[in-house]
Amino acid sequence: MKKRILVIASSNMNMVLNIHRIPGAGETVYEKGNYAFIPGGRGGNVAVAVSKLGGDCVLSTRLGNDACGNILKKFYANSMLDTRFVKTDTALQTGLCVIFAEANSAGRMTVYPGANDNLCNDDIEEAFMCYPDALYANFEIPFASLVTACKYARKQELPIFIDACHTDNNINLSLLGEITALSLNESEAYAFTSIMPTTMENCLRAASELHKKAKAKYIVIKLGDRGSFVYDGIHYNVISPYEVDVADKSAAGDAFGASLTLEYLRCGDITLALRYANAAAAITVSRNGSFSSLPSGEEVTEFIKSREII
Repeated sequence: MKKRILVIASSNMNMVLNIHRIPGAGETVYEKGNYAFIPGGRGGNVAVAVSKLGGDCVLSTRLGNDACGNILKKFYANSMLDTRFVKTDTALQTGLCVIFAEANSAGRMTVYPGANDNLCNDDIEEAFMCYPDALYANFEIPFASLVTACKYARKQELPIFIDACHTDNNINLSLLGEITALSLNESEAYAFTSIMPTTMENCLRAASELHKKAKAKYIVIKLGDRGSFVYDGIHYNVISPYEVDVADKSAAGDAFGASLTLEYLRCGDITLALRYANAAAAITVSRNGSFSSLPSGEEVTEFIKSREII
C-alpha cells in the first residue's frame, strides 16, 4: 500500500523573466527573450515530487480566486495529488514568485506570499482528516500554522519532517515541539547558528547547535555536491553525493525533501533514506526545469543500482 504524506506548505505561480540585465532606476530595457508562467512554490513542488516517486500525496494549501489559482489547482489534480484540502481564498491573490533570470548572473527573486499567508488552523485541522502516514511542512506558511500542524501530527503519532527553506533566524525552533527531522541547507544552517558548515567540524558544530534549538530526532544539513550530513544528538554521519553533470539546481531541494520523507516511511532508516534522497536530488539537478526534472521512483531505484560497486 502506498504511504500517504500530508504536505502543508506554500503554492505559487512562478513568473520567469529571461533578461540580459536588470534595468537601472528610471530605465526601460527592451528584451528579445521570453517569459513564462510555471507552477511552483516549495509545497507544490514537494507534493508533485512525492506523487512521482510513488507516494500518495495530500496537499493542504491556499490559492487565490484568480486565473493563477485555477491553473495551479488543475495542475495539481493532473499530477495525481489529493486536492480536497486546497482552499480558494477570496481575500488574497495566489502566491507569486517573480524570477529574474539574468544572463551570466545568479537569479534574483521577488516573492508575493499572497493566499499562503491565510493558511489557518481550521485548514490544518480539516486536512488531518485524511489520516496520513507522515507530515511534511516548511517555513513558507505562517509559523503559527506550522506549529499547529506539528501538534496535530503528534496527536496522530506521525513522523514529522520540516524543511527550513528560508533564513528567518527570529524563528523559535523549539516551538515546533518534537519532530522527526529538521532539514536545512548551508545558508539556513548558518542563519540559525552563525556557523557555516563548510567543513565536517563545522557541520558537527552547526548541527549540535541546531539540536539544542530544535527538538528534532535528526538534524539534516544539505551540502549540495558534498552530499548530506545527519546528526542525532550523539552520532553523526556523512552521506556521500552522486556525481552528475549539473544542468539546473532549482528543484533539487524539493526532490530531496520529498524522497527523504517517503523513503524514511518505507524503510525507517535515516541513512538509507538520505542515500535515496541524494540520488533523487542528483537526477533532478542533471535535468532542466522544475516539475519536469523530478524523477519517478523507478528512475531513482535504477539510478542507485547503476551506481553500486560490483
